[in-house]
Amino acid sequence: VQLQAFGGGLVQAGGCLRLSCAASGRTDSRYAMGWFRQAPGKERELVAALDWSGSITYYPDSVTGRFTISRDNAKNTVYLQMNSLTPEDTAVYYCAQARTGFMSMARYQYNFWGQGTQVTVSS
Repeated sequence: VQLQAFGGGLVQAGGCLRLSCAASGRTDSRYAMGWFRQAPGKERELVAALDWSGSITYYPDSVTGRFTISRDNAKNTVYLQMNSLTPEDTAVYYCAQARTGFMSMARYQYNFWGQGTQVTVSS
């Protein structure tokens, strides 16, 4: 499975971006997906996750109410809608596929990773 994330860019504080993650190769929509981010000098952190059906989601407090994860299994694509962005959201964003169809907050449960897309929020 190959994952390609795109849609990042430079945006002003308060703005929005929509990231996409397209899966190719031996794809299977029965797996949970997640979006992570990593800022310079910081650990990679989970910002959104959803199960195989898209009906169960998770967000940390830092993005709750601002970020929305969704998926279109027919297109093998996962999205991350990011609203009300702040400079603290600046990071490289990665999509990842989990080992099972159950939503997971644990990084070790994700075994396929995209290459990352840079999101920069200016103040």
